Amino acid sequence: MYSEPVKRRTGLYVFLLALLLFAVMVGLVFLHSGRDISEEGAAAIRETVRRSALQCYVVEGVYPPDLEYLQRNYGLAVNTEDYVVVYDCFSSNLPPTVRVVARNL
Repeated sequence: MYSEPVKRRTGLYVFLLALLLFAVMVGLVFLHSGRDISEEGAAAIRETVRRSALQCYVVEGVYPPDLEYLQRNYGLAVNTEDYVVVYDCFSSNLPPTVRVVARNL
């Protein structure tokens, strides 16, 4: 006589547990995919800065002294709100070191 409500309650608990596990899995997927997108964005910016510096070297015969030079003279646009770009030019005849790190928001 009391077994039917217990079965319904157990089924409800199993359903709620499955729903909770599904929500956790979806949340983890979104967190992981956001990290991948951030890393891909940083790699794209790094490659764009390197190519712009190489273009400057081909045209002018020297690598640009800083990132601002590329922005002013070659139209380089960098998303500085989401990424930190470190441009280190040791010498005008050596390619610069470019590091791009996503900001933690």
